[in-house]
Amino acid sequence: MIDLKSQTPEEMTRTLKDMGEPSFRGKQVFSWLHGGATSFDEMTNLPKALREKLERTCILTPPVAVRKQVSKLDGTVKYLWELSDGNCIESVFMRYHHGNTVCISSQVGCLMGCAFCASTVAGKVRNLTPGELLDQVIFTQKDAGLPISNIVLMGIGEPLDNLDNVLRFLELVNCPEGLNIGMRHISLSTCGIIPGIERLAELSLQLTLSVSLHAPDGETRSKIMPVNRAYPVEELFAACHRYFQKTGRRISFEYAMIDGVNDGDWQADLIAQKLRGMPGHVNLIPLNDVVESPFKPSKRTAAFQKRLESHGVTATVRRSLGGDIDASCGQLRRKAMEERKGV
Repeated sequence: MIDLKSQTPEEMTRTLKDMGEPSFRGKQVFSWLHGGATSFDEMTNLPKALREKLERTCILTPPVAVRKQVSKLDGTVKYLWELSDGNCIESVFMRYHHGNTVCISSQVGCLMGCAFCASTVAGKVRNLTPGELLDQVIFTQKDAGLPISNIVLMGIGEPLDNLDNVLRFLELVNCPEGLNIGMRHISLSTCGIIPGIERLAELSLQLTLSVSLHAPDGETRSKIMPVNRAYPVEELFAACHRYFQKTGRRISFEYAMIDGVNDGDWQADLIAQKLRGMPGHVNLIPLNDVVESPFKPSKRTAAFQKRLESHGVTATVRRSLGGDIDASCGQLRRKAMEERKGV
């Protein structure tokens, strides 16, 4: 079966031509799919015979919103999407003064095992296809009834562990015939997969690279982020410097503030030292207080920010959205999994 949603307009045109159809049919189908069609029967400007042929030879995998939480505080919306194979992923719709942002998942589950993240429950199940990545944007926009202007790949999964599909997604979402969301409006987050960072550097995409740092020293980082054993933080900083030299793009460093773990002044000083010679932005994230977790929110976020700024490092504290819902990555999926098991 052909996965049309993961095809470019040119590929879709060739697929339709191979079926004996004129070239313009490919553009029509592409437009329907990127407009949120959930079945071939909806494509009313296609002949019935073609719709039946597409039904027999191609697959559509529109997600179903099995849960939806809406924040009464700020309008943030959390979606739990069920995929065609029964697996679930999450997306979050957020309103900002500069436009509407959707945070999307790149995998079902995650292999990285970060100690403070709920996304790693049951490990990695599988990669999402380019079409499944795209569907999160399309159907979030369709449900919200508002245009999406910004995309953050910071949901469940590690984007650079699914890089080929992510790159195709970026190509599709950037298509003028589709959603036409520019690269400068897209952020991609990684926990530090160095080969993926180097590949992105070679491509010189105009997206924003976000690195989930969470500790500047190897000992601390290895305790909370197993990826540090494969790609040590010293090598990660070096890769970030090479990325900046190649692309000229500033990197954003994500930093979850954990009480007594990574919030010491010496760690702020070390961050400043490692970023010297490279413009970087440190985004301090107030940790969610999860009852089951041994990690608690730091009480030193303001002091840590001030310490970074004293070294000339740009540091901000992430605005907390969806405080009255399960807006943190992986929480809603975890609850659904527990309910299915009868926990």
